[in-house]
Amino acid sequence: MTICIENPDQLIATQGKGKKIQPDANQLVSNEEFATPETNAFGNSFRDYEADGARKDIVEQHYKSSHINQTYDFVKQMREEYKKLDKAEMGIWECCELLNEVVDDSDPDLDEPQIQHLLQSAEAIRRDYPNEDWLYLTALIHDLGKILVLPKFGELPQWAVVGDTFPVGCAFDESNVHHMYFNDNPDFNNPIYNTKNGIYSEGCGLDNVLMSWGHDDYMYMVAKENGTTLPSAGLFIIRYHSFYPLHKYGAYAQLMNKEDRENMKWLKVFNKYDLYSKSKVLVDVEEVKPYYESLIAKYFPAKLKW
Repeated sequence: MTICIENPDQLIATQGKGKKIQPDANQLVSNEEFATPETNAFGNSFRDYEADGARKDIVEQHYKSSHINQTYDFVKQMREEYKKLDKAEMGIWECCELLNEVVDDSDPDLDEPQIQHLLQSAEAIRRDYPNEDWLYLTALIHDLGKILVLPKFGELPQWAVVGDTFPVGCAFDESNVHHMYFNDNPDFNNPIYNTKNGIYSEGCGLDNVLMSWGHDDYMYMVAKENGTTLPSAGLFIIRYHSFYPLHKYGAYAQLMNKEDRENMKWLKVFNKYDLYSKSKVLVDVEEVKPYYESLIAKYFPAKLKW
């Protein structure tokens, strides 16, 4: 898999530890050679939520619970609770290993422990972007927030941790997966929230929009509050990589500002690896561990508050 970038050496400034890097999204070019598999590990099309299979009912029940329960008030409550970062203190790799215990019920494409998904996507990007270490480190950590399903981190139900994300505080766009279940969400008929922009204004910027609560926003919060030196594009990817209604269908685009649109170019590159690198061919964790531990140390403190 190859994604071409003009002048890759110019994309990344000095990458010494403790220094922010600012990749230039304008230097991305189209790539017609990006090879994507036609089917997932179960022989179905990727993100096919109607395909019959062992995971269809599990996935649909997940989205039913999510769409009914993810309200504006619920999201505010979760953000208040988890911004305390008082659940644990540990390093990034230690958190990666915790994901051996997590399988994502919202994912129709893979039923392997989540650490394999992280390493598969990171290693795929590492092959194609050997100079952009911030990008494949972002791939490694983008799903670490899924530890929220574990007892130590609140043992939240999976509908409050994984799956596609969407804004709350405005109308639920029909591009959302299993949209019909929003009809039973208390915000659905609330006139404050059920217009196109709801409580927001056009161009307000996604940073000012409350998203459904889950692993994306939690990991963004952990990374930012612990002083990561990842660039803004990396943080944007972590926070919005599950926002499929926007980056696949263009829904809610009226809420974006200029910085969001620049960062979205990187998210769309990342998304190809996040989605299509899922495989039953497993990465040797112990073989790659030393490399990633050294890379983590470049962008994160040894211990983080979670």
